[in-house]
Amino acid sequence: MRKNIEELASKLNIPFKKGGNLEQAVVHRSYLNEHPDFPLGHNERLEFLGDAVLELIVTEYLYENYPNPEGELTNWRAALVNGANLAKIARDMDIEEYLYLSRGEQKDASEKARNYILANAHESLIGSVYLDFGWDEAKKFVTANVISTLPEILEKKLYVDPKSRFQEEAQSRMSVTPSYKVLEESGPDHAKTFRVGAYINKDLVAEGAGASKQEAQVSAAANALEEKGW
Repeated sequence: MRKNIEELASKLNIPFKKGGNLEQAVVHRSYLNEHPDFPLGHNERLEFLGDAVLELIVTEYLYENYPNPEGELTNWRAALVNGANLAKIARDMDIEEYLYLSRGEQKDASEKARNYILANAHESLIGSVYLDFGWDEAKKFVTANVISTLPEILEKKLYVDPKSRFQEEAQSRMSVTPSYKVLEESGPDHAKTFRVGAYINKDLVAEGAGASKQEAQVSAAANALEEKGW
């Protein structure tokens, strides 16, 4: 069943071009495995293009509007264009309901996998807007949806990784350096999942999970910041 792509364009507040690239931007590779006769290809080439367009638009904006050193601007740009931010924005834009996904991806994809799909689709959308309508329309789209998250990123210091932020806040507020402890390991050796606790003194503040101890620590730190309201 074909999606209502004109409706998607309306939701995204972009022009609609019949026969344009917007629909292909939401076609995941898995869908074509189940529907080999689908007339469009998957969105990975559009994602490749959109990634470059996004980075240049964000870089130009930061260069023109902030006199900060290159290192700071690099960190801000990374926070704007990383997968977590792009996936969150994609959810806010209701892109998920328009994705062409296999039945397996629709039902069984983990949150991490779904975020990856959403972030890639977001970049593909940017690529499609650029191809169909040019630089100015792509810049308008990115400014409205991605660059608009910069004030929150700066206010909450989201450009600093969660472990560093949690340590900074704990030391500043409580004169304590947080610690981390592996609470559980599960799964086979080639696909382990780690559950880690973030502690202040001996108090467990929050837990996090990941495919590595480092990833689980970052998750625990992010959850601890939220738990503490920091």
